[in-house]
Amino acid sequence: MSEQQEVTAPARRSRMTAEQRRESILAAATELFAEVGYQRGKISTVAARIGVSEPVVFQNFGTKAALFAAVVHRAADHAAAWLADLAASAVPVTELLTAALAPDHLEQVHAAGSVGAIFSDAATVTGEPEIEAAARDSTRRMAAGVVLLLERGRASGELRADLDCEAAAWWLLSLVAAQKFRRATAVDPVDVEARLARSTLAFLTE
Repeated sequence: MSEQQEVTAPARRSRMTAEQRRESILAAATELFAEVGYQRGKISTVAARIGVSEPVVFQNFGTKAALFAAVVHRAADHAAAWLADLAASAVPVTELLTAALAPDHLEQVHAAGSVGAIFSDAATVTGEPEIEAAARDSTRRMAAGVVLLLERGRASGELRADLDCEAAAWWLLSLVAAQKFRRATAVDPVDVEARLARSTLAFLTE
């Protein structure tokens, strides 16, 4: 065969490892559940997004509930790591809290497609022990992360010296969780959010 006639065989795509396959499913499921929620999310859609059959997804996770619980745990891993980084950073705690409590930010926390939408959705699911356990665990982990952040603020003198950081962390998470309720019921939700943010920061710092 001449040099011009030589044909190079196409490179064979390497197969995913079991861990890589599982992660690809989790990534696709995270996107889907964040967009449409647990009830409307379909395993067939997850499978289609990564080019596998439904049985492949079930082989890796067993049930839709188990898949969603794994998604919640995965999201909690990322959220906990993010909070740990913030707690260890040099960014002023008051600056971080101001940004977190800003009305525009809170409006995005539970928006479709956000990680917050996954946590919010998980908190509403009943009758699914795996999901309920994942929701509890994720919230506790986030509370622990906020505690570390508040403790840094208290130690640096940014926050009040007598602040109960654990109670304050749960209060802050409750404020975030109730944002959808305030937005749906308050006459002027934007004004309410702004005043609530100012009041919260005043309590934490004065």
